Amino acid sequence: MIAQSSRPAELLPLNPIAAPVMPLPMSGAVDLLTIIYLVAITAEAMSGALAAGRRDMDIFGVSVIAFVTALGGGTIRDLVLGRFPIGWTQHPEYIYLVISAGLLTTVIARFLHHLKRAFLFLDAMGLIAFSLIGCSVGLALEYPTPVVIMSGMMTGIFGGVLRDVLCNQVPVVFRRELYASVSLVVCVMFLALRAAGVGSDLNTAISFATGLSLRLLAIRYEWQLPIFSYRERWD
Repeated sequence: MIAQSSRPAELLPLNPIAAPVMPLPMSGAVDLLTIIYLVAITAEAMSGALAAGRRDMDIFGVSVIAFVTALGGGTIRDLVLGRFPIGWTQHPEYIYLVISAGLLTTVIARFLHHLKRAFLFLDAMGLIAFSLIGCSVGLALEYPTPVVIMSGMMTGIFGGVLRDVLCNQVPVVFRRELYASVSLVVCVMFLALRAAGVGSDLNTAISFATGLSLRLLAIRYEWQLPIFSYRERWD
């Protein structure tokens, strides 16, 4: 049985990395990963709303897709790693933020002249940020390095996978430009810089900037992994 904290939800640490079942003291300053997390869930919620708009969904559908895109990857990660209670259940402000971001997107989308570019940029931000956050969660739970990397990749890519499946599209992670491989590179870089003694905030900033640049370059120049195509009949 998992011990529940006796502290009210609003006193639990805002930091998404801190295990919500541990009554840790509140920090006086908001760290870089917390800022990146808030930016990431907002960006992913907006990308989810844009995807829902391309499928002509109603406001409820937009809200659901925004929520799943923003918080789905972290939810799957927590279920796999046995990290309970799941983070957003202890922080309803995350729910308000992502749904508000999704609904706001329905208002401002008509003023965006480059929806595709906006969608890809927001999705790239979310991919890199969530990959870093997933690595930090795996490290905090003291899992081995391969599991930490998979924790980062699950957090980074599964929100987008759920978004694309619910929108009846082949997930971006399985096609087109480098995507999951970018998440892998970011996770490995983050752990390598950490092993080299680079400070946490500097490590996060370097890994985030490098990963975002790599993803945007992959989009710009259409960098892809080798494609496997097999259409032979078996009968």
